Amino acid sequence: MIDGPTKTLPRLDESLLTHMPPFSRLSRERIRQILDLASSRRYPEGQAVFEEGAEAGRFFMLLDGYIRVIRITETGEQIIALHIPPGQLFGIAKAIGRSSYPATAVTASESIVLSWPMELWDSFLSYDGFATETYKTVGTRMGEMNNRIVEMATQQVEQRVANALLRLVNQTGRKVEEGIEVDFPITRQDLSEMTATTLHTVSRLLSAWEKAGMVKSTRKHIIVCDPHALVVLGHHSSKH
Repeated sequence: MIDGPTKTLPRLDESLLTHMPPFSRLSRERIRQILDLASSRRYPEGQAVFEEGAEAGRFFMLLDGYIRVIRITETGEQIIALHIPPGQLFGIAKAIGRSSYPATAVTASESIVLSWPMELWDSFLSYDGFATETYKTVGTRMGEMNNRIVEMATQQVEQRVANALLRLVNQTGRKVEEGIEVDFPITRQDLSEMTATTLHTVSRLLSAWEKAGMVKSTRKHIIVCDPHALVVLGHHSSKH
């Protein structure tokens, strides 16, 4: 679903990758070579970078923006499995022994993405620090996704939604006057897909939390005004 002309960006500077963990131990010369092998592209919000089940021909690094990883369940429901912040690799099917993408990656905001042909993966693994950081990332993501599955099975709805919001502000929050804002557009529908909850339930919870002064939400933005109250909610329901 990568349609329309690919907008490649002008020649990128090595300093873009020097602080990103998979590349931080490499010389500027090596980073220059890696950048020269990359395609760079700016995606608008809401565009799929790749689709679940498609042949994994490239792997990617997010320079700026946010990526939403979407899985389709056996019953055909769409679930947002996790969000990927800037500075991380994604679409690294080969790292988990797959030749196709295990999920769909959609931009949650305007994003700038580098990508390389998958046949370069093995040579990248020989770079100092690249493999260690990559497998650490894979481990973290697998853990997050497993936690989400356990949450969906065992937690009450209010607790699931509170924990999903806390995860978002922890991963992507930025400080604003009223509290901490999720740093990309997020709708009630997105929240319902993240938590396997109906849109009606999410709307009802957010309205109640707004009245209580815990959150503020507009059509596509959410601010958590009282993170501690959400933490209490996230833990409270499990004690019943």
